[in-house]
Amino acid sequence: MADEAAGRRPIAVVTGPTSGLGAGFARRFASLGYDLVLVARDSARMEELAQDVKSRFDTASEILVADLATADGRDEVARRLADGVDVLVNNAGFGTSGEFWTAEPELLQAQLDVNVTAVMQLTRAALPSMVAAANGTIINVASVAGLLAGRGSTYSASKAYVISFTQGLSGGLTGTGVRVQALCPGFIRTEFHQRAGIEMSSIPGPMWLDVEQVVSTTLADLRADKIISIPGIQYKVLTTVGRLVPQSLVRRLTNVVGRGRGRT
Repeated sequence: MADEAAGRRPIAVVTGPTSGLGAGFARRFASLGYDLVLVARDSARMEELAQDVKSRFDTASEILVADLATADGRDEVARRLADGVDVLVNNAGFGTSGEFWTAEPELLQAQLDVNVTAVMQLTRAALPSMVAAANGTIINVASVAGLLAGRGSTYSASKAYVISFTQGLSGGLTGTGVRVQALCPGFIRTEFHQRAGIEMSSIPGPMWLDVEQVVSTTLADLRADKIISIPGIQYKVLTTVGRLVPQSLVRRLTNVVGRGRGRT
């Protein structure tokens, strides 16, 4: 995917790269010849990742310590994006445990700001230079939870926004040379659920995906110009069935498989 025709290494911005899927994207783009801009709150883990990709791929990394739940953090990253990048991976996001009516309003607002507001604002910041260059890629990390009702409330709603936003944006970008995609994975073996305090021991083994599988599927689907990427045959089947059967049944099934209670 890298294009050095302009005499420079292309640049990929990855938000939330300190572990899991974000780290997977960072390492994959580094292996493809990209330099990186890493965006997160944890500077130590970003430094560790930067050293790893430098030693393995001779990749240069710019580190932006920013909290995407704050306007100042989002503005800082937006300014960097406005300078021009080739790829933006809007990966940062989080879920929470407990029920909506017991969650702290401040936590719910922070989740909305990271999962939705940051995706919208950073995409808006990146697009002008991409459109001007007739080249660019934006990957918005959503979730199967945004396609299937019943797995929580605010998290599912935030990911449904990301999917709808990306689909709508793709139409406007037709013919510009800029690609946009919503990635909709299911359960991935990362720190996500542990950080959220969500108990996942009851999830069947076949429902889990690994990071490399998800990243590879995403990039293959980009090459095929797919706007929605759903890694894993099990999730392709679930989402297809979910469009064909009554929503009441979908909610009952996802409440069993996805533990719809006890998470927002």
